[in-house]
Amino acid sequence: MHSTPHTPAGHRGSHRTPRPTRRRLAGAAAAITAVVGLSTLTSPGAQAADNPYERGPAPTQSSIEALRGPYSVSETSVSSLGVTGFGGGTIYYPTSTSDGTFGAVAIAPGFTAYQSSMAWLGPRLASQGFVVFTIDTNSTVDQPASRGEQLLAALDYLTERSTVRTRIDSSRLGVMGHSMGGGGTLEAAKDRPSLQAAIPLTPWNTDKTWPEVSTPTLIVGADGDTIAPVASHAEPFYSSLPSSTDRAYLELNSATHFSPNSSNTTIAKYSISWLKRFIDNDTRYEQFLCPLPSSSLTIEEYRGNCPHTS
Repeated sequence: MHSTPHTPAGHRGSHRTPRPTRRRLAGAAAAITAVVGLSTLTSPGAQAADNPYERGPAPTQSSIEALRGPYSVSETSVSSLGVTGFGGGTIYYPTSTSDGTFGAVAIAPGFTAYQSSMAWLGPRLASQGFVVFTIDTNSTVDQPASRGEQLLAALDYLTERSTVRTRIDSSRLGVMGHSMGGGGTLEAAKDRPSLQAAIPLTPWNTDKTWPEVSTPTLIVGADGDTIAPVASHAEPFYSSLPSSTDRAYLELNSATHFSPNSSNTTIAKYSISWLKRFIDNDTRYEQFLCPLPSSSLTIEEYRGNCPHTS
């Protein structure tokens, strides 16, 4: 039989908890408060923490169509005399370093052309949060396979030797190119599967099938292209990409082979969305890629799959 504990005089009827128990309860309360505090910090505002590569404010239709994005841009020239494997070029990059490192994209020109033919894309993409390298090729008549090698050499220079290398996340790289540079973009993606995105613009290549490409690839064709007609270039390139690859085919309406050589809002908005989604893993841009865009005044046709979830 248990006896009733003696209650000291002056404490009869008191429900005060003994001091050691109070200490244990206080510790438990503090732990609960800490857990609640952490959950408050990480949810629901955890999206940025969940994706450390996300850069810039939430996108809108007007923000991806704008001539400039949220970042101020600086540029630096790279002499052909100071590089190997390609012909030099111009690097465009976000001026601020407060957001950390950025993904990077190398862009090659077409047959007989120079980097100046792609210069409009430099600040337009960089102002959205990328380091962009528009390059010259070793020779203006280099073929697509050579241009693909030069795109990769340019990325290696950008991440290993350039003055902006500390601003770049070397694991988050992409390639773009026009005409034979577009064919070179496919070559680069085939040769380096670690690339995060590829965007061939009115591409030309004698190789018509690309089953080796696993890099997310957006191919842009033009309905009026007589130099690299979509029926014998862009369309078979797209169709040959594995269905397991994130892929899309955008055919510009009332456009020519040279449409990528001057400021083009349709090319820019879908390039930005593609690069953001696959280089930055930024699902905020999926809204512009899925459901698939409809035909319009500027889009003759759009085919593809909605981005695969990682």
